Amino acid sequence: MPPQNNQGRPRTLESLVELVAALDRRVPHAERSAEAKIAEDSSELRAEASLRIDELRSAAQTPDVVAQPLSTTAAGTEGPESRQR
Repeated sequence: MPPQNNQGRPRTLESLVELVAALDRRVPHAERSAEAKIAEDSSELRAEASLRIDELRSAAQTPDVVAQPLSTTAAGTEGPESRQR
């Protein structure tokens, strides 16, 4: 899946929240022979969606890191501050 830009995150987050809510509203049907498998798949999908929701929310709270150039003193060269002593 190609990475999404930040503009797609709010819609993705909204969709995942809606998915989890729908899975929580799901009513099991014991009369279905495949109910155990359906319930298992539903539980796994909910867990994966919840993890992705947490990832998206964390990413929204963490600003993108911009690389800072090294200062001349950090690079091992003396800067103007050290010459004033």
